[in-house]
Amino acid sequence: MANTNPLLDDIAGLMTGAMGAARAAGEEAKTAAQSRVRALIADMDLAGRDEVEALKAIATAALERVEALEARVAALEADAKAK
Repeated sequence: MANTNPLLDDIAGLMTGAMGAARAAGEEAKTAAQSRVRALIADMDLAGRDEVEALKAIATAALERVEALEARVAALEADAKAK
């Protein structure tokens, strides 16, 4: 039968408790940091993904319209030169 040393058992228990406390403190620090970063981003008034996508769609439509108008102008200029 193996004898257990109460001192070693106490030290192991303390180490286990310390590891749990360190893990909890790490998670709390991570959560606090994430919260602070989110607050900083909110204060910066950055555009959201949906706003960027909407602007991208508007810019694409405008570019297509410009290209169509350029083609129309080129056709009108060619017609004017032909006359």
